[in-house]
Amino acid sequence: MFTRTKNLQLSVIKQMELKAARYPDVISLAQGIPSFDTPAGIKRRVERALNNGVVAKYSLSPGLPELREMIEIALAEDKMYYDWQKEIIVTVGSIEAITASILAISQPGDEIILPSPSYTSYREAVFLAGCTPVYAPLNESTGWAFEFDKFEKAVTAKTKAILFCNPNNPTGTIYDREQLTRLARLAEKYSFFIMADEVYKDFIYDGHGKFFSPAEITVLRKKVIRIFSFSKTYAMTGWRVGFVHSDESVIKEILKAHDSLVTCAPVISQYAAMGALEMGESDILKFKTEYRRRRDIICSRLDKLNKFFSYIKPNSAYFVFPKILHQSDSTAFALDLLDKIQVAVVPGAAFGPSGEGHVRLSFGRTAEQINGAFDRIEKYFKI
Repeated sequence: MFTRTKNLQLSVIKQMELKAARYPDVISLAQGIPSFDTPAGIKRRVERALNNGVVAKYSLSPGLPELREMIEIALAEDKMYYDWQKEIIVTVGSIEAITASILAISQPGDEIILPSPSYTSYREAVFLAGCTPVYAPLNESTGWAFEFDKFEKAVTAKTKAILFCNPNNPTGTIYDREQLTRLARLAEKYSFFIMADEVYKDFIYDGHGKFFSPAEITVLRKKVIRIFSFSKTYAMTGWRVGFVHSDESVIKEILKAHDSLVTCAPVISQYAAMGALEMGESDILKFKTEYRRRRDIICSRLDKLNKFFSYIKPNSAYFVFPKILHQSDSTAFALDLLDKIQVAVVPGAAFGPSGEGHVRLSFGRTAEQINGAFDRIEKYFKI
């Protein structure tokens, strides 16, 4: 009984939020929820669709044609050329896109390589498909960069893909063109898929230049599956809408899994996504400016706690991943913070073996919440 789910667990992030909900005055820096409301322009687009009576019925399984056309145009502006009719699927956020993709490209017993640390729910998606996650450590001393010798050692005859988040959740690392090109060569050598989850691509700070995606490598398009979500970029986590794109030969298989899982993405959310692509650019800039300011706040507060934490300043996303200097058990530390001062963080062990001894803190929360949490953490350490 329950053999399919026996290896699954509720995301540790969600576990921490459930525990935190028991405390009436908790301050949570755990879950990666933007503090902003969905922008007004997106809401107006949805209101218009509601008033026109076009949201009550299913869309085509791949998504509304007009939305997929808009996605094709947006991708082309970033030098990624995909046919809206055959190579783009609108999904229920990024995790459904990831799950459907793994189900399509693998069979039970296959292996998916995950960088460590990386997003917690990847592991569960891999298990759900009957596959095995194989962790390949990132190098903390070089800013959590890929270690290609260890990646190559992780490859076996059962390897189907490497799945990674760029920019990385939880470290805020950006993988540049050189690293991704080397990864592409590795994928070509061993004939596995590159699954790139790029949900934080719009939040890059400090002049790090244009974001590069492996989906821009034309000769590799049959081996690249790229995932994007509107959740973080446009403050739309509750709308549950994203998309996946790849070569037609791959997408037609992913579509079968997608249709079996969800039929189609919520139509009202697809109209919200259209509004985001039509009118959301100025809001992204506002969010990015504010996240950069909050990043600097959280780093300055960590600097005051340098006897207790060390950290690498994140260049993207809205997470920082400090190392706990006098505590190796990140879960025990996170639970103690929650119990004694009602501050919720995510233990680093949730993100893979290399995450142990760290905690993830989100600066997607308000400046008031960040400062309030750190006021309590300073009291915890008796500062």
